[in-house]
Amino acid sequence: MGFVHLHVHTEYSLLDGACRIRDLPALVKEMGQNAVAITDHGVMYGAIDFYRACKKEGIHPIIGCEVYVARRTRFDKQHEFDAESRHLVLLCKNETGYRNLSYMVSQAFTEGFYIKPRIDMDLLREHAEGLIALSACLAGEIPRRLLNGDYDGAKEYALTMRDIFGEDSFYLELQDHGIPDQTEVNRQLLRLHNETGIPLVCTNDAHYLRREDAESHDVLLCIQTGKTVEDANRMRYEPQNFYLRSTEEMEALFAGYPEAVANTQRIADMCQLEFTFGKYHLPEFQLPEGYDSPSYLRKLCGEGFVKRYGDSRPDYRKQLDYELDMIEKMGFTDYFLIVSDFVRYAKSVDIPVGPGRGSAAGSMVSYCLEITDIDPMKYDLYFERFLNPERVSMPDIDMDFGDTRRGEVVDYVRRKYGDDHVAQIVTFGTMAARAAIRDVGRALNMTYAEVDVVAKLVPAGPGALHITLRDALKLSKQLADLYRDDPRVKKLIDTAMALEGMPRHASTHAAGVVITKRPVYEYVPLARNDDAVVCQYVMTTLEELGLLKMDFLGLRNLTVLDDAVKMVQRYKPDFRLADIPDDDPETYEMISQGRTSGVFQIESTGMTGVCMGLKPQNIEDITAVIALYRPGPMESIPRFIACKHDPKLVTYKHPSLKPILSGTYGCIVYQEQVIKIFQELAGYSLGQADMVRRAMSKKKAKDVEREREAFLHGDAARNIKGCVANGIPEATAQAIYDEIYDFANYAFNKAHAVSYAVVAYQTAYFKCHYTKEYMAALLTSVLDNSDKVSEYIAECRNCDIKLLPPDVNRSHDGFTVEEDGIRFGLVAIKNIGRGFIRALVRERESGGTFQSFQDFCERMFDCGDMNKRAVENLIKAGAFDGLGAYRSQLMQIYEKVLDAIANSRKVNVEGQLDMFSMTGGSSGGHPSAIPLPDIPEYSATERMFMEKETTGLYLSGHPMNDYRAAAHAAGALPIHDILADFNDEDGPTRFADGQNVTVAGIVTSSKTRTTKNNSLMAYVVVEDEAAAIELLCFSRTIDQCGSYMAVNTPVVVKGRLSVRDEKPPQIMCDTIYPLNTENLPPVAAKPQEPKNAALFLRVPSLDSVEFRHIRLVMTMFEGESPVKIRLADTGKLMAGKCLCHPALLAECRQWLGEANVVVRERQG
Repeated sequence: MGFVHLHVHTEYSLLDGACRIRDLPALVKEMGQNAVAITDHGVMYGAIDFYRACKKEGIHPIIGCEVYVARRTRFDKQHEFDAESRHLVLLCKNETGYRNLSYMVSQAFTEGFYIKPRIDMDLLREHAEGLIALSACLAGEIPRRLLNGDYDGAKEYALTMRDIFGEDSFYLELQDHGIPDQTEVNRQLLRLHNETGIPLVCTNDAHYLRREDAESHDVLLCIQTGKTVEDANRMRYEPQNFYLRSTEEMEALFAGYPEAVANTQRIADMCQLEFTFGKYHLPEFQLPEGYDSPSYLRKLCGEGFVKRYGDSRPDYRKQLDYELDMIEKMGFTDYFLIVSDFVRYAKSVDIPVGPGRGSAAGSMVSYCLEITDIDPMKYDLYFERFLNPERVSMPDIDMDFGDTRRGEVVDYVRRKYGDDHVAQIVTFGTMAARAAIRDVGRALNMTYAEVDVVAKLVPAGPGALHITLRDALKLSKQLADLYRDDPRVKKLIDTAMALEGMPRHASTHAAGVVITKRPVYEYVPLARNDDAVVCQYVMTTLEELGLLKMDFLGLRNLTVLDDAVKMVQRYKPDFRLADIPDDDPETYEMISQGRTSGVFQIESTGMTGVCMGLKPQNIEDITAVIALYRPGPMESIPRFIACKHDPKLVTYKHPSLKPILSGTYGCIVYQEQVIKIFQELAGYSLGQADMVRRAMSKKKAKDVEREREAFLHGDAARNIKGCVANGIPEATAQAIYDEIYDFANYAFNKAHAVSYAVVAYQTAYFKCHYTKEYMAALLTSVLDNSDKVSEYIAECRNCDIKLLPPDVNRSHDGFTVEEDGIRFGLVAIKNIGRGFIRALVRERESGGTFQSFQDFCERMFDCGDMNKRAVENLIKAGAFDGLGAYRSQLMQIYEKVLDAIANSRKVNVEGQLDMFSMTGGSSGGHPSAIPLPDIPEYSATERMFMEKETTGLYLSGHPMNDYRAAAHAAGALPIHDILADFNDEDGPTRFADGQNVTVAGIVTSSKTRTTKNNSLMAYVVVEDEAAAIELLCFSRTIDQCGSYMAVNTPVVVKGRLSVRDEKPPQIMCDTIYPLNTENLPPVAAKPQEPKNAALFLRVPSLDSVEFRHIRLVMTMFEGESPVKIRLADTGKLMAGKCLCHPALLAECRQWLGEANVVVRERQG
């Protein structure tokens, strides 16, 4: 008999195992072995991936886990007794064993977690059926007892395990990695075997695939433990024999135990678990009496149809019946009823629900059930993009809810179907290319600077999201040169390549929820991430197993709209969001003017430019903007804008395309258009057309070429007629197919774009017509993001809305609307909780406004959340300014006032006690008012710094207001421009890592620390009116400029941008000096743009990045002003026309420099 590895740790033994699942089965096959097990530490994360990979290679997969067994019970969690747990290997014989293992692993997390996920003997006794147990490595209970000299205890435990699992299902595990303790344990295990008859099995505790992987695995352990390879006292696997040994090696190693080798194959033969994919396990919807699922769904849809469309529209009714038939035929009636039910619940308790998301908005059934609010007939959406008989996967209905109340919907689902039938979903953070370099560099004890240089040579940005180090070496010559010439860099990159892509940690998917027919653990094992119980399999795996997965997403803008509606309803009680018109000219004019800050989806700089160029006039135009503004289709924007404004430019390759593409001015923008072209021109069914679209988007070359022939000449087997038979010339059909293929990868789901365009329009409408209410709701929604609050406060000023300071007599928790402006919310003040605010509002409503600081303190004193820190912060934030006292006066007396009230309360209580004891104590009454001292108020700047300290914001102004001229003279860039460029979803276009920049602002934070080599380093945060950025200051800069880094100092900073993965950009500071309003060079007056302007630009060359960018931007600013562009390399002069808009000029100056942008008044 052969040998089978039964003790293997894949990458899902996080940062400990390195036997990559993708490579493991092929190596097993190469070694001539026919089966292999997965036994990760305490988890089953990789079970399905492992199963599929093995099946693909013709290797028999054995599903298992090396569980942790509690020393006492899984409920005991005292460190002195329970810090250590024991290992035990469990392998599944069949489906019963899988369910039992899944249940125990789940309970280990949900009940037994203490340092590690732990099961106990009680669980083993109850759930041993269908499982084989091995006594595990030196960390197993039996080896531990043997090493401790407790042979009798080990024997007793072994006999107990045999009783639990059965005579043929418990094995004593022999290992030999060259560790002296293993030799001793093996000798005594043989004795145990001879005395008890419990069979032996040999394993190799494989943590990596090949012997040469030992070094990279050692680095992986260092990443896990935060150590370096040079640390003497750290975890390591030595000697380096923890790899996947060959059959010959194992037979030679255990030559004295041939039965132990043979038993590995016997165990493999006993393990015959098979997974079933594609069979659905939908939960059953609880139906009213007298209905089955199809009839109840038809009833609800019939009622909804009348509500949506009235009694007529037989053509629409036909579409509804078609969809219902398809849903019933495919077995998804319960699915729609479940979604409809929790959406109905959400709306019944006023939880904001989005109008739609994804392809579900193309379904009339969804619309009639009020799952969505997008009419598919109005926007020409197709049900087949969502569900069709050719598509084998389950439909996907994802829902948006207001972000602050999303959890209530999940709670409702838990109550309805049971806690054990609902779980969230795991997701894994992996070591991407740059992150792997940084992790490995730390483990190899390389300096930050050395590693940073290498990491930044890996291409980044939208086009390189999933780049591998192997690809990076091909693309980056600098990286390849370093790799070739520097041995340390070669070792760094080689090790990083060995670990790249491995999971680093498990976390919880932001939105995914699973609902199951039976308890979740019967299908998949569970884990606990913080407070969330999650499935141990990722979302795609759950779908393959036929489980119902849904995304419950929290969308902040829905909360904003809901809050704004409620504010409007205070003076317009009948106002409803659904009643706003979708053709309001003023709203579209506001969008066209680029006043889109705070508007959902279209507030970024790039989106604003597109809107100004396109000048949207309806929801369809906004839909197109959302669909086009992405990498790839962005190249079509100039043509799209030009065709919209000049219909003569619109062309069609064939007249039959006009009805399909006229709404997008001849451009293919949507997936639905691709589907319709296949249907109308070549005779595909909508379902067949959607499958071709999917094949094209995945670039499946074989399928794409097969479909080309069918598109041109038809396919009788599938009843497809083809273009030529429909009278379309073959050459034209070829050109159409090529255009579809080129764009299929970029075409956007129109149903999703329409859904988000509706929300974008609604937010724009509110900003246009209910500006104060909308901005107040918007500010409340971003209270935890001071940069966003600053940005929206600046937008309020642009809209001539006054921001009113917090006030104990007027403020509520969030931002609120008053006649004079928007009032700051109290919840933004530090140490002020919502409980305190609710008590304050109740007291204000019942007892009237507070008349003085003393009155406030006396009336609020007995509120449980009232304390000196809260009162101090209210004073500093200006919340008592309206009561007529200076902040300086209140800061002097507030502690005395609170102490006097406390003493008064104490005297009152003592007086009552004296009265009851008949000793006649004194009565307390109100304490005497403490007079305000006669002192001047703090300066305006001091008050601003107090506001910043307590709210994170400057409320009554900004200290930089006095230094703006100085900052301008110093050439400082707005910090917000830098951050916004890097935050753009398509990657930065103006700024780059290493670019020299100058910024100015107020120092709001300054911290120093000592580096590894004992030099000083400072982290300094500088903030201007709209944003903040962190500076990294090294010892040279600290020596020269350290005295200027004090908090609240206005400074000008010069340095280089430093961009690290997934972190906001920082500035590597070269100099930092105080901003001074005196002795400044005169600031040139900002030139007035002449009305009859001509624009002159100088660009490097025709193929330069600068020219391409400016040309694209100009398409968004159409006008009659002449433009002359000089090419610096050839001297050639080009001419054109544009709108000489300040935003265009700012963009040109940013890209080309002030000297290369000139505006002159035209003569005559």
